[in-house]
Amino acid sequence: MPQPQLPLSPPTPDPYLRSRLAGTPLRVLDGARVRETVVPLVLPAGTMTARPRSRRVLCTAVPVRRTHGGAFTRWGERWGTCCGGSYGCVRSVIVKLVVQVKLLPTPLQAAALEATLHACNEAADWVSEVAFARAEFKNFALRQHTYEQIKTQWNLGAQAAQHVIKKTCDAYATLKANLRAGRLGRPGSQRYRRAAGKPVVFRPSGAQPYDDRMLSWQIADRTVSIWTTGGRMKSVAFTASPGQLATLALYRKGESDLVERDGMWFLLATCEIPEAEPNAEPVDFLGVDLGIVNIATTSDGEILAGRELNRIRVRERGLRTKLRKKNTPSAKRRLKKRRRKEARRAKDINHKIAKHVVAEAERTGRGVALENLMGIRERVRLRKPQRATLHSWSFHQLGEFIAYKARKAGVPVVYVDPAYTSRTCAECGHIDKANRVSQARFVCRSCGFVDHADRNGSRNIRARAWALWRRGASSTAPAPPPDPKGGTGRKRHVTTSDARCASPGFRPRCS
Repeated sequence: MPQPQLPLSPPTPDPYLRSRLAGTPLRVLDGARVRETVVPLVLPAGTMTARPRSRRVLCTAVPVRRTHGGAFTRWGERWGTCCGGSYGCVRSVIVKLVVQVKLLPTPLQAAALEATLHACNEAADWVSEVAFARAEFKNFALRQHTYEQIKTQWNLGAQAAQHVIKKTCDAYATLKANLRAGRLGRPGSQRYRRAAGKPVVFRPSGAQPYDDRMLSWQIADRTVSIWTTGGRMKSVAFTASPGQLATLALYRKGESDLVERDGMWFLLATCEIPEAEPNAEPVDFLGVDLGIVNIATTSDGEILAGRELNRIRVRERGLRTKLRKKNTPSAKRRLKKRRRKEARRAKDINHKIAKHVVAEAERTGRGVALENLMGIRERVRLRKPQRATLHSWSFHQLGEFIAYKARKAGVPVVYVDPAYTSRTCAECGHIDKANRVSQARFVCRSCGFVDHADRNGSRNIRARAWALWRRGASSTAPAPPPDPKGGTGRKRHVTTSDARCASPGFRPRCS
């Protein structure tokens, strides 16, 4: 039975619906509190209501882009399923960010932190062996076999022992997901058997999660009190920028990870920042074409070139090759000193590009259109000299940065299928491989339109995103559908504009 379609203008609450819902007690999730309420005759803006034990929910007023597990895209556009219909949802959506602060421990404090990490990871190795031998990867069941021995043998506290077991279970869950997605080779391959045929191993200095019972923050004094195997250690100094301190004071919530990196100590604190009011009616979309020569090209014609980053990558790659050939103690020290330098530089550039793109979209009231490039490394075959360039292309990181910054700013993001965007004329729609004359030049063989090739591609991405948005696609990154064969292939859902639906669960008029 087709679901009822509602008008695309802000609807006036239906009198029949008001009469049915008026006076009905409902459970409403308000932030972190569940409270009983009574639906009034005139429903407030932004309220989603549901009768008890009913699986039909309706957004009644202002644009609401998402619910617990629902299929809402805009107000009044379609019915959907929320959290089972047991209560209506009134909650603000949050963005989870990680704030990294650097600890400044004394030598004695650093030794205690190091001993704590080694003990926790040694215990995690033992728990991993037990889990692998018993084929038991659930937290509660594994706790029955390991909890007491972890506390006595490694002198861990109750909370630390719980986190060690949870960390092990999470590691096996990640391994299972990677095997199922084909990221570790096909079933039966040597790489697949090597990953699945032995217990998960943790590095001696691997990160250890801390909750509020094991870690307390004194942000005004810039100190923390942290649990170690030698007892509670107080007044451990840390340093952070004023913006980080404000974020920690206002939004820190949940666990923090203790990390040791190159002799330095860090705490990675989870912060839950409320999203800005989402722009449910963007005037247009800003198409972004991602590339290697030009990192990002917008449909406005702005080209963010990658020459500097590519030169850095080539120089660092050549320097690493020379140092490995020397293989002297001084060469090894220099290699260790320069490691992660290229990744840090690329991350900084991607942050700046993402910030610029989102700021431009927010200023002009537009959304952001991105390509869904998932699996491109498996689909593309290149010669050996080009493989390092392809595999060092950090397009996923740039897309993630744009996505989370857009969520903070309330800017919608739509992912489209990039197929043939570089061969399609943005003016007449003619598709021909010969249209792409060179890496930077596009000449349409049908209408004679001439443009920069990346700008032409970004205009096609913008057009596909706008077509998807008008069909009701939600602002979300697409998840790859499960592959029944266990490989890396993905089933394609293509619209009439040759763009994959941005929301796999919502496929309006997909062919």
